[in-house]
Amino acid sequence: MIAAGGIAAALSTAAGLLLAISSAISHDLIKTMINPKITEKGEMLAARISMGGAILLATYLGLNPPGFAAQTVALAFGIAGASLFPALMMGIFSKRMNSSGAVAGMLAGLICTLLYIFTYLGWFFIPDTNMLANTADNWIFGISPLSFGAVGAMINFAVAFAVSRVTAAPPQEIQDLVESVRYPKGAGMAIDH
Repeated sequence: MIAAGGIAAALSTAAGLLLAISSAISHDLIKTMINPKITEKGEMLAARISMGGAILLATYLGLNPPGFAAQTVALAFGIAGASLFPALMMGIFSKRMNSSGAVAGMLAGLICTLLYIFTYLGWFFIPDTNMLANTADNWIFGISPLSFGAVGAMINFAVAFAVSRVTAAPPQEIQDLVESVRYPKGAGMAIDH
């Protein structure tokens, strides 16, 4: 049952991505920019062909090199964890967080994470472009490049906190908005206990 749930989640995600790719190519690219007079039948054919092309490209990238899919997923989660997560959390739980702190933290976390990952896995995963061998002996504090997103998130938190403390506080209406998100109207007794 657990494996079936995982497979169903993967297939539904893949199906959604394939639909987005096919409609982006057939409707947004071909109908909007290349051939505005395309028929619905022609647009459907273009969508099916682009979906087949996307499946073939994904299959090729999954097989050559074999670790490409895992590395890409690790990169995506590392980037999200190092750039977006701290800004969202501090935006909700800190009334002092401002745009300067959020942007500086996001850039610091993103740049550190990308540099670390690409140093060991190659620039944009191109073979033989890594600066250091991807072995535990070369990793900083033994942290794998696929796990560096957590360190990037801590760097993001630290930079965002420091920059937001030395720059102007956000306007009062923004601070009130953050307070209303933290303690919504109607919570009443739940807040006190």
